[in-house]
Amino acid sequence: MPYGGRMDGPALKPWIEAIHAYVPGRSEAADGTALVKLSANENPRGCSRLARAALVAPFDPARYPDPDAARLRAAIAGTHGLDPARIVCGTGSGELLHCAVQAFAGPGDEVLFPRYSFSLYPLLARKVGASPVAAEGADYGASVDGLLAAVTPRTRVVLLDNPNNPVGSWLPAGDLARLHAGLPGNVLLVVDQAYAEYLADGEDDGGLALAARHANVLVMRTFSKAFGLAGERVGWATGAPALVDALNRLRGAFNVSASGQAAALAALGDRGFVAATARENAAARIRFEAAIAALGNHGLRAIPSKANFVLVLFEGTLTAGVALAALERGGYAVRHLPGQGLGHGLRITIGTAAQMDEVAALISAAAEAAARG
Repeated sequence: MPYGGRMDGPALKPWIEAIHAYVPGRSEAADGTALVKLSANENPRGCSRLARAALVAPFDPARYPDPDAARLRAAIAGTHGLDPARIVCGTGSGELLHCAVQAFAGPGDEVLFPRYSFSLYPLLARKVGASPVAAEGADYGASVDGLLAAVTPRTRVVLLDNPNNPVGSWLPAGDLARLHAGLPGNVLLVVDQAYAEYLADGEDDGGLALAARHANVLVMRTFSKAFGLAGERVGWATGAPALVDALNRLRGAFNVSASGQAAALAALGDRGFVAATARENAAARIRFEAAIAALGNHGLRAIPSKANFVLVLFEGTLTAGVALAALERGGYAVRHLPGQGLGHGLRITIGTAAQMDEVAALISAAAEAAARG
């Protein structure tokens, strides 16, 4: 007999009960067959040799890591010209995004983001009992006017992934400044720059400068993408001292492992690896986008991307579901996103040049077969 004779157990908060767990990208077929994983925006080049060497260094598992990641914060600050006191590290940028929403939004509040955004954003709102609000955009990308039109007296946080996931679009500095200027001062703007390292030289949305000057801007970055350290879960944020203090109050103690700190520190010292990653990604992405454009007569379209993935829309005879199955038979896992209103699209991570040529060939063959009926 349970204690007190009750059988029902503790009740979930209603807003938690409404949450569906985050679904990561697949890496195997339904029968368990391993697939080439182009579903999670991981780096096909792996990580820097310096980062890998740091990962095999001896760590004492009986000792806690540096709770403040002081050396890593100092290196990040030196790389970006920031004050290390205004940087906080987290287990990926996901932890810090959660802390930002938790600190400034709750029941009765609204968390605003572009309609097509990182699928974690609505979960973050619901976790704290706030209402997720999706703003209308332009050709699937974020729209400054759409976001500002969706602001209400209940808006507390605006989340903007820039470049955007899953679309790959990007708002330049002038647009980001206009968005910030149009927001009430009590609304927190979070600029999620997870894919910033893939931007071309000279492309900068100005987010770091906004965060340095204003009391209501946070910028988030991660070592999971271009740095190739997804398995180590290391991210960071910067903003005004009061915002950083809020994140430090909420983040986990000893949240970034010793190995993660060491690998990220080493990765920062190998800028050549990141530059080569961005260069190879851009070349393969442009070639893949051109291959999809050549299938325009079949109703296929690739949204121009600034990141390490491409969103391919299937607006003709070939459906995204049929293409997904064809790619799986060919040995590839990509991301189908019907839960985000993109049942007609596939988000495809940029792999190696050879992999992307094969993916394009598989899609082309499926389109030809669909056209023949």
